[in-house]
Amino acid sequence: MMLHQHLLFVLYSFSGIVIKGSQAQFPITQNVTVVEGSTANMTCRVDYNDNTSLQWSNPAQQTLFFGDKKALRDNRIELVRASWKELTISISDVTLSDEGQYTCSLFTMPVKTTKAFLTVLGVPAKPEITGLSRPAQEGEDVTLTCTTSGSKPAADIRWFRNDKEVQGQKEVNAIGRSFSVRSTIQLKVDRTDDGAAYTCVVEHIALGTLPHQVTEVLEVHYPPQVEIVRSVIVPQEGQYFKLECVSKGNPLPEPVLWTKDGGELPDVERMIVEGRDLIITTLNKTDNGTYRCEASNNLGTNRDEFTLYVYAKDFPGTTTDPNALMQPSPDHALIGGVVAVVVFITLCFIIVLGRYLARHKGTYLTNEAKGAEDAPDADTAIINAEGNHAHAEEKKEYYQGAARNVVHLKSENLGFANNYALRQEYVRCIM
Repeated sequence: MMLHQHLLFVLYSFSGIVIKGSQAQFPITQNVTVVEGSTANMTCRVDYNDNTSLQWSNPAQQTLFFGDKKALRDNRIELVRASWKELTISISDVTLSDEGQYTCSLFTMPVKTTKAFLTVLGVPAKPEITGLSRPAQEGEDVTLTCTTSGSKPAADIRWFRNDKEVQGQKEVNAIGRSFSVRSTIQLKVDRTDDGAAYTCVVEHIALGTLPHQVTEVLEVHYPPQVEIVRSVIVPQEGQYFKLECVSKGNPLPEPVLWTKDGGELPDVERMIVEGRDLIITTLNKTDNGTYRCEASNNLGTNRDEFTLYVYAKDFPGTTTDPNALMQPSPDHALIGGVVAVVVFITLCFIIVLGRYLARHKGTYLTNEAKGAEDAPDADTAIINAEGNHAHAEEKKEYYQGAARNVVHLKSENLGFANNYALRQEYVRCIM
């Protein structure tokens, strides 16, 4: 009897714990994020359940499944798993309207509920570039617009010119639950834009690492640009010679026109036009002159000229060795600078020397004047002018002796011996 009562007490206590645990717990759910058009799985779990049913309801509080019983007629909603501890359903081909807060209910007393939010990502449509309905002309203003719709949240748009990113102006508009996004760039095109690829890239979380993109190649029309390229740097008699007319333009200028000295090519047998090239099979002196290449399209005409001078074969100073032609030429600027420095130094030396001689001459004249004031005769004045007053008497005697001996001189030398002015000029010259 005592044993029976004890067993009843244990069973009663255990039942109470189970009931108390079941009533205390709440369903466990998780928020779900899916891409529009895919399938969303909604799962509700409990740790302990005493045969109590689980239920899923949509954001409009319509029951989807009560246990394993389907309550809403929607072919997209299917049962995945149903047990006392779990209820999982799936919603296929999810749309933006399926987004919202779903409720899982555990029918205890009282009813326990838990919310789970279903987020649906709107996939942006493939972008489209507008604004290139016709070829643009050089200098024209062009506006390119890239548009995508249906994204949620709003997509990002990036522009690239070839491989370099360029900035655009973004505009976002809400359309229902999704967004329309557009981005524009404005260009002032030139010939460098001809053939440039402009790419619009749409990035969005729903696209992962594979963004949408579209590319348009810009076509720009511009007048011709012409340049003549020669095949030989130093043309000589007897050589094969070619002038290439490199013409660029859109539309491409075809054909080009070759002339010589303002007229037609004089020797059509040796001067052959092949496409854009002028070929002279064998050069001679009569080929000297100015050759012109002219190219035209519907936007204009352009030309380039080349003056040909044919050297005699093996003419001194000429060479046909391309390696010799590529040798670096002297630096004329450096040579000119050195010459300028040498000339400058020479001029400075001449100026300094001239000033020195002028100053020395002035000193001599001053001393001569001083000596003339104190000297009793011309001989003494000359001696004193040399600044050697200490030996003035000796020099005076020397000149007097020379005067006495003048009688022994020839007649043509007498004038110089007695002429003070000539002696003075002589002293000036040797000074």
